[in-house]
Amino acid sequence: MREYITQATYLIASVLFILGLRGLTHPDKARRGMQYAAIGMLVAICGTLINHDIIDYRWIAGGLVLGTLIGYPLGMWVPTTALPQRIAMSLSFGALAATLVGVSEYYSAFHGGEGSIAAARMAALGFEVLLGSLTVTGALMAFGKLQELIPSQPITYRGQNLINFGLFAAAVGLFIMVIIDPTKAFAFYGMIAIAATLGVLMVIPIGGADMPVVVALLNSYCGLAASATGFALGNSILIICGALDGASGFLLSILMSKAMNRSFANVLFGAFGGGAPTEAPTGGSGLPVRAISVEDAAVQLAYAQRVIIIPGYGMAVAQAQHAVRELAELIEKRGGEVKYAIHPVAGRMPGHMNVLLAEANVPYDRLYDMDEINGEFPQTDVALVIGANDVVNPAARDDQSSPIYGMPILDADRAKHVIVLKRGMAAGFAGIENALFHAPATSMLFGDAKSSLVKLVSEVKSA
Repeated sequence: MREYITQATYLIASVLFILGLRGLTHPDKARRGMQYAAIGMLVAICGTLINHDIIDYRWIAGGLVLGTLIGYPLGMWVPTTALPQRIAMSLSFGALAATLVGVSEYYSAFHGGEGSIAAARMAALGFEVLLGSLTVTGALMAFGKLQELIPSQPITYRGQNLINFGLFAAAVGLFIMVIIDPTKAFAFYGMIAIAATLGVLMVIPIGGADMPVVVALLNSYCGLAASATGFALGNSILIICGALDGASGFLLSILMSKAMNRSFANVLFGAFGGGAPTEAPTGGSGLPVRAISVEDAAVQLAYAQRVIIIPGYGMAVAQAQHAVRELAELIEKRGGEVKYAIHPVAGRMPGHMNVLLAEANVPYDRLYDMDEINGEFPQTDVALVIGANDVVNPAARDDQSSPIYGMPILDADRAKHVIVLKRGMAAGFAGIENALFHAPATSMLFGDAKSSLVKLVSEVKSA
């Protein structure tokens, strides 16, 4: 009877996971989608807890308490600006769980009385710990780069790709060896050590600009490791949710690479995103920059009929989304039309800007994808760029020598007037100069985005 109940809960959980993913396809359904997924996970855990194979709940109870103590602060207290780092850390935890399960199953098979492992099960265990251990260290490196605990610039050395390929070949060789003869413990544990080393060496040569794609790819690896865990344990919910996670993470990384005009090989081996930024308000190239006062910017916005707001990571850092919404409402009250242009890789993860603006209760129907909004810039009176950089850099469209050439961008430079809110002239993740900041139609409003927007709100009210 217990087995039937467990399988029924797994079926319900699987349906809820699929509905959750479906809800994430549109901003106004995303919150409900996350709720479906959370309920699905709760149902799956409850179904697992009544499994007849469980004979002692003490370790399980301790794990649930510890997981709650770790998970609640990560979910509730981590600021939205640090969501990419939190996701990377969560991936590391998930991959570590899969790896430890694989090690436990292998150890128990030879020290718990079985004495052998079938080749198919050994293949699943090997695949699980290989991808799991690679993801553990890779996700930790991604966390370190996003948190700037280690340099966000690519860390390269001579022959790195050859060394990585050699380590990968060695790990695959040990993987095959342990499938043929599972008693070779040195091959099993050696494979884990090499994969963990490979996780570090594969991520450190990648620059901060590509880190969102790396996190999406690691998410795919983590899902595949969980699915392999399901095959090894005969657990259907792990197979299903791992496959969903692996496939969705892989598709997301493909879409992000397309949005950045990058191939997977280029992301993993291109050492992109490592330029040295400059802070001088005049720009590192010495090209002219036209600064503007809050009062002048407020006059332009107050009398503009069409305004497009382009949020970027600078808005997230300043936590300025509420001030953005207030400014937009003021412009609309004066008869203007306001839209939000969202680039797929604005911020440090897909949907970063959507999450922040939804938190500020910006209507979902005002958010427009790049393909929907680009044609409207030539008819726009003011494009207001808030902390965005690479995603509005015309070099991606016009300069064939630029490292971001071919990357789809928001055509802010084609608006009649552009106002850029920025602390200084520092480069974006790509580490290159932005020609938009020196264009004749561009005015730079230097300072903290939130304080500048608060002042703009006050000035627009009195304009």
